[in-house]
Amino acid sequence: MKSQKKHLSDLHFEHQLWQSEAKFFADELKIYQNRLDEIASKNTGDEISKKISHFQNQFIIQKEQLDILNHEVKIHEQSLAKFAQENPVAIEHRLFEDHSTMQDKLQTFKKIYSELKTEFMQFVAESL
Repeated sequence: MKSQKKHLSDLHFEHQLWQSEAKFFADELKIYQNRLDEIASKNTGDEISKKISHFQNQFIIQKEQLDILNHEVKIHEQSLAKFAQENPVAIEHRLFEDHSTMQDKLQTFKKIYSELKTEFMQFVAESL
C-alpha cells in the first residue's frame, strides 16, 4: 500500500485537532472522576468498591495514554517546525509522509475510550 503524502499545513491542522480532542477527553475524565468520587462517598459495599477501583484504574490508564499521544504529537510537530525553519522556501512545495501510525493510535484510543464511557455510564445508572 502506497503511503499518502500531505502538506505541512495539513499535518499541522491535524495535530491541532488531535490536541483539542485530547484536551476534551482529559477534561471529560476529570468530570467522570468527580462523579466516581461522588458515588464512592455514597456507597461503601464491596461490589461497588471493586467497580469504583476498576474505573479509577481505567481513568488513570486513559489519562496516561492521552499524555503519551500528546507527547508524540508534540515531538512530530517540533520536527516539522524544525524542517520549516531550516527550509523556508521548500516548505510550501514539499510533501511529507502522512502520520498514519499516530492516526491509528488515536483511533484505537477513541475506540477503547468510547467503550469505557459506555461501561461507566451504565455503572452510574446502576449506582443511582
